[in-house]
Amino acid sequence: MKAGFWQKSLGLRPGDNWKKELIAGAVSYFSVVYIVMVNANILHDAGMPLKAAMIGTILTSIAGCLLMAFGGKSPIVVVPGMGINAFFTYTLVHSMKLGWQEALMVVAVTGVLFTIVTFTSLYRIISEAIPQNLQHGITVGIGLFLTFIGLQKSEIVIAHQTTFVTIGHFSDPSVIVACITLLLALVLFIRGVQGGLLISILAGTGLAYLLGAVKPAKQMESGPIFKQYGSIFGHLSWSGFGSLVFWIAVFLLLLIVVFENIGLIAAQTRMIGRPENFKGSLRALSLTNIFAGIFGSSPVVAAAETTAGIAAGGRTGLSSLVSAVLFGATFFFIPLLAYIPDSAIAPILIVIGGLMVQNVKEMDFGDLTEAFPAFLIMVMIPFTYSIVDGMAFGFIAYPIVKLARGRGREVSPVLYGIAALFVANFVLHALL
Repeated sequence: MKAGFWQKSLGLRPGDNWKKELIAGAVSYFSVVYIVMVNANILHDAGMPLKAAMIGTILTSIAGCLLMAFGGKSPIVVVPGMGINAFFTYTLVHSMKLGWQEALMVVAVTGVLFTIVTFTSLYRIISEAIPQNLQHGITVGIGLFLTFIGLQKSEIVIAHQTTFVTIGHFSDPSVIVACITLLLALVLFIRGVQGGLLISILAGTGLAYLLGAVKPAKQMESGPIFKQYGSIFGHLSWSGFGSLVFWIAVFLLLLIVVFENIGLIAAQTRMIGRPENFKGSLRALSLTNIFAGIFGSSPVVAAAETTAGIAAGGRTGLSSLVSAVLFGATFFFIPLLAYIPDSAIAPILIVIGGLMVQNVKEMDFGDLTEAFPAFLIMVMIPFTYSIVDGMAFGFIAYPIVKLARGRGREVSPVLYGIAALFVANFVLHALL
C-alpha cells in the first residue's frame, strides 16, 4: 500500500526502473551542484554574505526539487538560474539601485504573479505575444553578458574608465588559474564528462592554492554559518513596494522567468515522453520562486543539466527527490566551498555564457524587422551592462520597424504595451 502511494506521488508507472531513477537523480545533482558556488558568488556581488547565500541557494534548490518531485512528478532539477542571477545582482541591485532586500521582495512578488500565470491561461498569452526572435535575443544577450562578467571576474580582461577593456596580465597567477580552469571546463564539457564543471571548479581551486593565487579576504565571514544565514532569511524589504522602479523590475523579471521556463520545461517533458506533466512541472517551479525570495536566492529555472539525468534514465519525480536529498548533504561542505576563489568560478560563467549564445542559431535573420530588434537586445545588454536597458532597445525598436514597413498589425497589443512601458521608464529616468 505504501509502495503504491509513493509510486503515485512521484509519478512512477509500471515499467519504470527505480534503480535508474536513483542513478539519474545523482547524475543530475553532480551535473548542477556547481550552482551552489557560482550563484552564491554572484549574490555576494549584490552585497549578500557569501556563506549565507550558499545556504539560501541550497534551501531553494531543495524546495524546488521536492516540489518538482511531488507536484510535477518529473525528473527536472530546479535551481537558481544562470543569467537570471546576473539580472538580480547587476540589474536590480547595481543598475536599478534596489537593495538586495528589495530585490528579494521582487523575486517573491514575481513568484506570486508567476504562480497566478501558471494556474491560468496567461502563460500562453504572454509567451505567444513576444516574438521568438526577441525571446532568443534575450537569452543570447544574457549569455554575452555572463561571458563579459566571467572575463572580468577572472581578470582575463580588465575594465577601465578611460578605455573599454584591456587584456589582463597573463603573468598574474589568478589569470593563469582562470585560463587553465576555462580550458579544462571546455574539454570536459565537450567530451561529455558528467559533473565536468564541478570537476573544473575543484581543480582550479587546487591550482589556485598551489600558485598562491587565492584572495580569501572577502570570504572570511566569522561566526556560525546558520547565524549568518539569519541575516538574509526572510529579510525581504517592502520599502520599494510603492515605487515605479520596483514594479518595472517585477514586470521584467516575470517576462524572463516565463520565457525561459516555458521553453525548458516543454522540452524536458517531451524528452521523457510525458508532455502531460508540463502544467504540473511549470506550477511547481513557479511556487519555488516564492520560496527563493524568502530563502534568500535569485529566481529558479528548470536546470538545463536535467538532460544529463534524463539521459541516465530519469523519467519520474523519484529522480528529483534524490537530487533534493543530495542537495541537503551539501550543507556539510559549505565551510569548504566558501574558500573557492573567483579564478576557479569565473571561467564557468564564460562556458555557460557560450552555451546560452547558441540560441542564435534558432533566430530568423531573413526578415530585418524581426532580426534587427533582436540584434539590438543581443548587443545592448552587454554594452550597457544592463539587461533591462538592453531589452528596452529591442522591445521599443520592434513595433517601430514593423510600423515603418506597414506591418503594424503583426505586433500584438501586449507588445505595444511593453514597448510603451520601456519608453516611460526611459522618460522617467531622464526627468529624474
